[in-house]
Amino acid sequence: MVNLLNRTKAPETRHVHAPTDSYSGYQEPDTSVPPKAKPLFNKVSVDGVEIPEHAILSEAQNHPAENPGAALRAAARALAVRQLLLNRAGELGLAPEPVRDDEGRLETAEDAAIRAVIEAEVSAPQASEEECRRFYDNNRQRFTSEPLWEAWHILVSADPADASARKAARVSAELLITLIHEDPASFASIAGEYSACPSARQGGNLGQLTKGSTVAEFEEALQRLSEGELTATPVETRYGFHIIRLDRRIDGRELPFEVVVDRIAGWLEAATWSKAVSQYIALLAADAVITGVDLIGTDIPLVQ
Repeated sequence: MVNLLNRTKAPETRHVHAPTDSYSGYQEPDTSVPPKAKPLFNKVSVDGVEIPEHAILSEAQNHPAENPGAALRAAARALAVRQLLLNRAGELGLAPEPVRDDEGRLETAEDAAIRAVIEAEVSAPQASEEECRRFYDNNRQRFTSEPLWEAWHILVSADPADASARKAARVSAELLITLIHEDPASFASIAGEYSACPSARQGGNLGQLTKGSTVAEFEEALQRLSEGELTATPVETRYGFHIIRLDRRIDGRELPFEVVVDRIAGWLEAATWSKAVSQYIALLAADAVITGVDLIGTDIPLVQ
């Protein structure tokens, strides 16, 4: 009797065939030579004159921006404007001699060409007295003399990095304020003995101060004081602690038109000239073939 339980079927033999020749033309990539880096931006050219990438990268440092991409775009536009003007100078046959600026620096041949083409083709009217008067009347608050303060002070100096010295200096300054309150006439003698400022030789007299002539904390304290008033607490700055007395405040006065008319004319003419140059560049850009940047409707300064 055949034992069906122990009878097993021999497994089929399966042959694995080699793959077909469908990939026989494939070649491994050559990694010994790195791929060429892609350009950072599209080719920039003006009427067929290409602006090299390295020039744009170098120019970008003159255009601070929120990110590198914005700086590169601004640099590309500025160089495109420059090339636009150089092309125009060539069309006009302008080749002026470079000149020196007020500091004795000689301009380059390209800068001279750009200057010449703007001088030849851009003009801006001079500001009339009527225009200057109208600007003055509408902006009188801008034409005042600087306020002045006549002040005295005592400086108890301390290294800002030395916490214990700063604490000791504050205590000393507070004590000196108490002594001066008890005897106001002693200010000069106390300044001569304790102040670390060169003004100690004049009893702490600083003379007349204008805006920006002292550190911000000192100036803010001056603005809060009334004439004859002494600071109630020491004023802390990076130099140490100051005791300040304001003797006199001279508020700014409105300047007469005759004093500022030349300044106003300069402002108005500069603004008009800048607008005229922008319009001129826009006209040149409209007639040019420019790739990689858009110069229409953008406010672009010339390359410095």
